[in-house]
Amino acid sequence: MSFEERLTSLAIKIRQQKAAILTEEATKNAFVMPFIQSVLGYDVFNPLEVIPEFISDVGTKKGEKIDYAIMKDGEIQILIEAKKVGEPLNINHASQLFRYFHVTTARISILTNGQVYRFYTDLDAPNKMDEKPFLEFDFLDMDDHAIPELQKLTKSAFDVESVLNAAGELKYVGQIKRVMASQLNEPDDDFVRFFASRVYDGMLTQKVREQFSQLTVKAAAQFLNDQINDRLKSAMSKPSTTPVVVAEVQNDGPDAQTDTEKEDKKDKVVTTTEELEGYNIVKAIVRTEIDVKRVTPRDTLSYFGILADDNNRKPLARLHFNRSQKYLGTFDADKNETRNPIESLDDIFEYSDILRQTAQIYSDD
Repeated sequence: MSFEERLTSLAIKIRQQKAAILTEEATKNAFVMPFIQSVLGYDVFNPLEVIPEFISDVGTKKGEKIDYAIMKDGEIQILIEAKKVGEPLNINHASQLFRYFHVTTARISILTNGQVYRFYTDLDAPNKMDEKPFLEFDFLDMDDHAIPELQKLTKSAFDVESVLNAAGELKYVGQIKRVMASQLNEPDDDFVRFFASRVYDGMLTQKVREQFSQLTVKAAAQFLNDQINDRLKSAMSKPSTTPVVVAEVQNDGPDAQTDTEKEDKKDKVVTTTEELEGYNIVKAIVRTEIDVKRVTPRDTLSYFGILADDNNRKPLARLHFNRSQKYLGTFDADKNETRNPIESLDDIFEYSDILRQTAQIYSDD
């Protein structure tokens, strides 16, 4: 399995089992140890690589334990402190990491609840763990930009200098992204004033600020949606390497569509954020059976299609989201579609086996 496939496999496990995990110890056994073993590549049963409940007495704190210390070349490289899945992570949970970071050779420390992983180093002051992480990774909301950085921490590719060199940029880019997300959802007065002052010539009274607060949120949502649609249309407009014969194109009868009618129909297609999220879930599921680069979207007026090789003859799934009752369309070996009613995007994971079986049909193409 590739690195991304191992991440996806653990993400699916977390999503399916999260509700059944009730304790910190269960979280470590179900999620954290597989992360160390499968994702990072360290043998959790080899004390020369992974030391559970690591003890290094610090000042008056005798016998205090860190959940895991990861060794490489005979030295401690990474410290991990785990909390129960679902428990919010904050800096107060990291007191032991702060103390152990100072007295060991570790340059990387991790605070996790099994789903979210926060990575720290000592950018602000040498040999003193920063209060803010340089990288955060959520298995249920994976950031493609974070995956290459996470891979640098694996046993086979571990390069602490490379990680530290990138840490500064990662830290501030991550913080800026979180500030932007916060402002786009709930803009503060300064953010609203910044935009309002550039498009409104009158006085920014309280009433005007309240009005522009709503307008800013609306404009931001539309801007982001336009960006997504532009990228998606660009991806879908690329010519397919495989000839595609679509039934409606073959229609030469009196009801055949003209090129203008086809273009008008295409212009009416609106790709929603929910459809893109559903597409990403399906892509994450089938990537264990088929190269993710072969999984392509094809939006239409009636459904959002997910294809292999951008080929209508190779359907992987269809998202019927343009109605009050949503359906996930799955396909059998004869390419017959079954519409499965779903209530939420999470329900797509219940059809993981069927989706993988469909992807296997095209895996050797």
